Amino acid sequence: MKEFVARAHIALADPKAVIGPLCEHMVEHGAEVEEHGGVHVVRHGGAHVRFVQEGGSTTVDARAASLEELYYLRMMVASHILEFAGGQNPAIEWSGDGGDLQRPPNFRILQVAGIRDVTPRMRRITLSGEDIARFATLSALHLNILVQHPDLPEPQWPTVGANGLIRWPDPQRRPFFRKYTVRSLDLAAGTLDIDFVLHDDAGPGSAFAETARPGDRIGVVGPGGGGLVEADWYLFAGDETALPAIARMLEQLPEGARGRALIEVADAGEIQPIDCKAGIVLDWLCRDGAAAGTTRLLADAIRDTPFPEDGSKIFAWAGCEFEAFRAIRSHLRQERGLGKEEHLVVAYWRLGRGGDEVGAEA
Repeated sequence: MKEFVARAHIALADPKAVIGPLCEHMVEHGAEVEEHGGVHVVRHGGAHVRFVQEGGSTTVDARAASLEELYYLRMMVASHILEFAGGQNPAIEWSGDGGDLQRPPNFRILQVAGIRDVTPRMRRITLSGEDIARFATLSALHLNILVQHPDLPEPQWPTVGANGLIRWPDPQRRPFFRKYTVRSLDLAAGTLDIDFVLHDDAGPGSAFAETARPGDRIGVVGPGGGGLVEADWYLFAGDETALPAIARMLEQLPEGARGRALIEVADAGEIQPIDCKAGIVLDWLCRDGAAAGTTRLLADAIRDTPFPEDGSKIFAWAGCEFEAFRAIRSHLRQERGLGKEEHLVVAYWRLGRGGDEVGAEA
């Protein structure tokens, strides 16, 4: 199996003050670190980075099983070295594989192929392009849409600098990144669908959905973000912002799966058909005039849901407003006793900070 390798020689005034915190940070994100005679080796999955002090230079040797994984590794190392080096701003230039990258390997330019309203407040935009299959995985349901700055007449796309970090032609007017779920794909047609909630106080993502037209070119980055985990019994919960993710997961569940899905929407007009063949009880929770983010509908419904006690493997997934996220996460961890691998709770937005801002994940 081919191994992709990149190397950089970086002058650091105090290598220990930089490499030490970098390694500690990676351990917090699931990496394993070894240290022998001043040589640090960081392993994460099949990739690893080796830091060696040679005279006045620190040699960084990065290795990965794919060019895309190496790209992420180079970017991670460079960004954290610059962060922990304080105001030193050391020069970083990679050699080896990936040196000819013009665009980030997880970046694609797609085109708007169709637009339709699923409900009065949910708009579906169909995008077409090459390599759509990369977004088919259910372990990473999301992508980031690049919403272009309104002051620019033409879209700007990211490039990769010699240091492995993203560069923009006009950094002061770089696009807004907004995370959305890939609702469905048609691999034969080369298209994917993304559903947007239309907000009265539209943020960049909602404003994009309102103004998009067929033929528009759209930059996307991904896939990424947590998705479906194999289990016997599932709990899904979310408001409109999480509805596309929940619907996609429900439609992909095996027929033998069991559980409950709780979906909060504005009113009965926002209920939409979901083709779920599994044994999932689906309940729609309507706010009926209450503003989004101001009720306890989701948290209370989860609290009232009986969990199986027959040894079934459980997985709970929730996506909602930030305060509901905190209440649900606390309940699942402290009162239900779910472990880290048994739940994923995501704050898709935060009341008072725009309709499509992401808050937190745990």
